[in-house]
Amino acid sequence: MKKENININWDKLSTPCYVVDEKRLIRNLEILKYVQDTTECKILLAQKAFSMFYFYPLIKKYLAGTTASGLFEAKLAFEEMGGEVHIFSPAYTDVEFDGIMQICDCVVFNSFNQWRKFKPKIQNQKKTKKIRCGIRVNPEYSEIETEIYNPCAKNSRLGVTADKFKKEPSEVLDGISGLHFHTMCEQNSDTLWRTLEAFDKKFGKYLESGTIEWVNFGGGHHITRTDYDIETLIKSIIFIKEKFNVEIYLEPGEAVALNTGFLVSSVLEIIENETDVAILDASAACHMPDVLEMPYRPEVIGAAKAGEKQYNYRLGGPTCLAGDIIGDYSFDNPLKVGDKIIFCDMAHYTMVKNNTFNGMNLPSIAVNTVGDEIKIIKQFGYEDFKNRLS
Repeated sequence: MKKENININWDKLSTPCYVVDEKRLIRNLEILKYVQDTTECKILLAQKAFSMFYFYPLIKKYLAGTTASGLFEAKLAFEEMGGEVHIFSPAYTDVEFDGIMQICDCVVFNSFNQWRKFKPKIQNQKKTKKIRCGIRVNPEYSEIETEIYNPCAKNSRLGVTADKFKKEPSEVLDGISGLHFHTMCEQNSDTLWRTLEAFDKKFGKYLESGTIEWVNFGGGHHITRTDYDIETLIKSIIFIKEKFNVEIYLEPGEAVALNTGFLVSSVLEIIENETDVAILDASAACHMPDVLEMPYRPEVIGAAKAGEKQYNYRLGGPTCLAGDIIGDYSFDNPLKVGDKIIFCDMAHYTMVKNNTFNGMNLPSIAVNTVGDEIKIIKQFGYEDFKNRLS
């Protein structure tokens, strides 16, 4: 990505700082709305990837609602966005479930034991709007290569497999109106099509009964990526929708915020070594943990892979963790203290995963508006660090 293609005045920003570009976000939302309108499916924002609620009023104009992983995300969606609020958790707690029932329109259970446990509460709750309930299933098919992100890995804790499903008596499905699967991660629609073949083979007979009213295809669909095959996605949605006469949900998170955000950092020091190391005020461990978890090497504006340009540097964070390394890069000119380093695609799975290891301050959060004006949304300080631990 070339620096001149982005109309943001980086030099005026105090670092570290996340900047989310509103025009890029709108572009993604328009793509998602096209899919939603064309297929009459419902697309939900997965807050686990992006929960910058400053944008929820905007997102509400395009999407049908949100999905949450727990009570706090559900409350945030309910208070700040509205629309449908769905929730899934591997296991719900007694303490939180009463609150979940008051907020959520749809509750997905990870096992039949969880469904049996909370079914009486669901049936006896006083909420005027009926809560729809679903079961997450495991089609035992996934093309995810990174094991930590594979929900269908051997001995997975996520979803009910077909052999376990068929052992349950038919009456246990009384009150279950939908099935949910989530088997993808940053993948194209050809993977979804093959996944649906496995899903249909193992669970289609339950949809044929007529008691299942909806199917949720989960997340991991890279719908807003430039090479994504939207027409195969549309074909996939319509195939299941028409074959079983069910409503279809998708819950992308990354696709909503893909390529909309940047992390702006500054060079604090240059350590001379066989490969010179630039110490930044942004940390992989604290501010972009997926760089270490995935792992992956984020793009930097104006930089290339090591060896492709004249000056080579390893970019590292300021924490005590020896492995707080972002990656190796090359530049046209030597780096110097005070230079800005701008990391791309830093809106999703960054702010939601931040931590204050070593007492590191959290990056500020800013918006580049449609009019190309920088608006600071949130700044952090010592009290944020202290209060979390007190």
